[in-house]
Amino acid sequence: MASAPPAPPVAPSRPAKRETPTVVLPLAGLAVLAVGMLALYVPTFYDMSRTLWQSDGQSHGPIILGMAIWLLWRDREAIYSGKSSPALFSGLFLLVSGVAFYVLGRSQAVITFEVGSLVLLLGACLLLQGGWSALKVAWFPLFFLLFMIPLPDALVANLTVPLKSAVSTVAEYVLFKAGYPIGRSGVILSIGPYQLMVADACAGLHSMFTLESLGLLYMKLMDYRSPTRNVLLAMLILPVSFISNVVRVIVLVLVTYYFGDEAGQGFTHWFAGMVLFAVALVGIFLLDRVLSLFFKETPRAS
Repeated sequence: MASAPPAPPVAPSRPAKRETPTVVLPLAGLAVLAVGMLALYVPTFYDMSRTLWQSDGQSHGPIILGMAIWLLWRDREAIYSGKSSPALFSGLFLLVSGVAFYVLGRSQAVITFEVGSLVLLLGACLLLQGGWSALKVAWFPLFFLLFMIPLPDALVANLTVPLKSAVSTVAEYVLFKAGYPIGRSGVILSIGPYQLMVADACAGLHSMFTLESLGLLYMKLMDYRSPTRNVLLAMLILPVSFISNVVRVIVLVLVTYYFGDEAGQGFTHWFAGMVLFAVALVGIFLLDRVLSLFFKETPRAS
């Protein structure tokens, strides 16, 4: 009895590739939206480029705006891939509120309202086009834009005074313990024959605002999923910013003490600002490495 020939080997089957659904972007609606936003906010940003954005406290504004636009563009397909229907009532409410804030801010020169209206109008457009699912995906870029809004002058004044006092107190204590002949009267530091007043820029309010926004952007790009880790890192950025401002003041005081009053101004003052951000960014990175010892991140499922 003849035996049957052996069956040919069967190649192992490969798992079928998951097809990514094609997302059709509402190009016509996006074009109308872009034209409308440009018509409204190009004059606003042009005015700010000649005033606020040239100051130390608001120079981060263009960076915030550019990064927010990039984040929205990067997530454009995820924003419009949701299944929810347009939220007409909520969208119209935000639209009317945003227009009212813009008109009030533009006509009365209230820059906080004028710039803040951008967040409301973008939120309204997302609700009217993609519903709550679109707003849920795009919440971070909109929240990130809040750091571009100039703080009211009254709030800045109330927060700056105690911050200047705290920075000058800590700087005096550190230098005194290091053996320098330094004294303090309010926010005026006296070292050798020189007297230096801790200015509003050295108080650190605006740098705290800037560094907090950079820290949040860092967490977004790292895509951390632990809410506890994100909250802890966001909170720890504030003391890191304060310490960085103290280092900045100490650098300026020591430069003035060793090289004179002129050396403490101009380029050296700008360089001390760069030292502030360098110290702060290194501090944020080190804190993140420490937190990574306690929070293990797992990759997201594709």
